Amino acid sequence: MRLHRGICAAALGAAMVGSSVAQAIEAQTWRFGLEEIEDSVQYAYGARFAELMDERTDGAVTVQLYPYGQLGGLTDIYDAVQSGAIQLAFGSGFLGGTVPESQLFSLNFILTEDEWTNTQILNSDEFLRSEDFQDSFRDRDLHPLAIVPEGWQVWTANTEIRTPDDFSGVAIRTMDNRLLRETYQAYGADPTTMEYGEIYSGLQLGQIEGNIQPVFAHQEMSFYEVQDYMIFANHKEFIATFMGNRDWYDGLSDELREIVHEVTAELVEYIHDVQQQLNEERLDIITDNSDIQIIELTSDERDAFRELSMPVRDTFVDMVGERGERLLERLLELVEEHDES
Repeated sequence: MRLHRGICAAALGAAMVGSSVAQAIEAQTWRFGLEEIEDSVQYAYGARFAELMDERTDGAVTVQLYPYGQLGGLTDIYDAVQSGAIQLAFGSGFLGGTVPESQLFSLNFILTEDEWTNTQILNSDEFLRSEDFQDSFRDRDLHPLAIVPEGWQVWTANTEIRTPDDFSGVAIRTMDNRLLRETYQAYGADPTTMEYGEIYSGLQLGQIEGNIQPVFAHQEMSFYEVQDYMIFANHKEFIATFMGNRDWYDGLSDELREIVHEVTAELVEYIHDVQQQLNEERLDIITDNSDIQIIELTSDERDAFRELSMPVRDTFVDMVGERGERLLERLLELVEEHDES
């Protein structure tokens, strides 16, 4: 598979929708639940999606954004989109409780080291529109529309970490996720579950010694203020899936469904550029306002962690079953095809 920025060319070429189509679309409002607050990657995506849907339908479609907290917690958002109470939502780490196959994105070292390549692979027809990926959502009353990598997950700690030995005994906060727990146990750390809103005080009081977040989250929540090191291992990206209610999606007219596809295709490159800029800006804020030391692991250092992470792939397959195994194999094949091209 050849990967290049031409993935969005078709969408750009189809930017203008004929007035006859727009006039045929009934006025409607779509509610869009976000896992993140304003000024986040997800909010930027939602705002641009709303703007483009308004433009392409001559104002017939209004998209209302609900940043995190307005619709309850994360599982409340997932329940709302499953039930049809809202039409659209993002789902990421906690989505595994609703769509087990989405825990694929919790695995370490399954993608390339290039963010744009990963974005293209994940949004390719070969993966996003594969029967297994589509059905894993549709079987749960959802429909996946796009995959949005939001930047590298980055470790922070109060000790310098370059090898698994350095991780020995470090109490690192993880979500309540078996794959994450087993991964960090394999690295020698002590994975500790803690609510997101308690992380800062947990780090400050020494209840936990490390944290795993994308750069923008480290900055937004000021976690960096109570950590000494920020470690880039490029082991995995923070990945969210843009999804809709299945019955809502199936009930769209052909014309409106095509507009949605055009807009989400156009947003692939847009949101990639946004997340890179946002994370770069947030990293500058972190380094300008603290003495935190930045560590970037070498290829050899990364390989030591990669090797230890491999058995967790078997855990994923045991948890999720044959469909999850096929999705993992397909993703690894696409990554290998890129590496060989």
